[in-house]
Amino acid sequence: MSPATAGDRATDPPPATDLSPATDLRPATDPYPRVERELGLLMRRARAAASLLAERVHPDLDGGAYPLLVHVSRVPGVRSCDLAAYVGVGRATISRQVHRLEELGLLLRRPDPQDARGQQLELTEEGARLVAEARDARRSWLHEALAAWAPDDVATLAWSLGRLNEALDEAARRG
Repeated sequence: MSPATAGDRATDPPPATDLSPATDLRPATDPYPRVERELGLLMRRARAAASLLAERVHPDLDGGAYPLLVHVSRVPGVRSCDLAAYVGVGRATISRQVHRLEELGLLLRRPDPQDARGQQLELTEEGARLVAEARDARRSWLHEALAAWAPDDVATLAWSLGRLNEALDEAARRG
């Protein structure tokens, strides 16, 4: 796209000088306020989506528990302590959430054969089915939301998000 046509399409990003909302008057040479604002918006949307997906799995499921089910579906047999570390909560919190997921018939705890003190977590058949349905709905929504994007743009987004997550992991390790 030539500079003369840049910004003509609704899908084009705003020019570098546009840091809407207007309350942010920092110069375009400092992109960090915009990055921070966009990440905040993305996190709010992710929490809202997790709540909707949790409700889809079970009407009594808390939105904060949905990512636990997703992780257990990706890592069957994950230990409770590793799940707590993955989501960044304490063992007492994860224990309460795991107990609730068991009550809802979505999760099973099994003794860890390599550590008698540990427990491995697995989805029940019903839990696996419901999480798969929610995953399919989530992916369908994402495909619909990005339908106007070129495949290369979607791939670039995936790469950029991966790079961002790696950078954030590294920053967290450094403290």
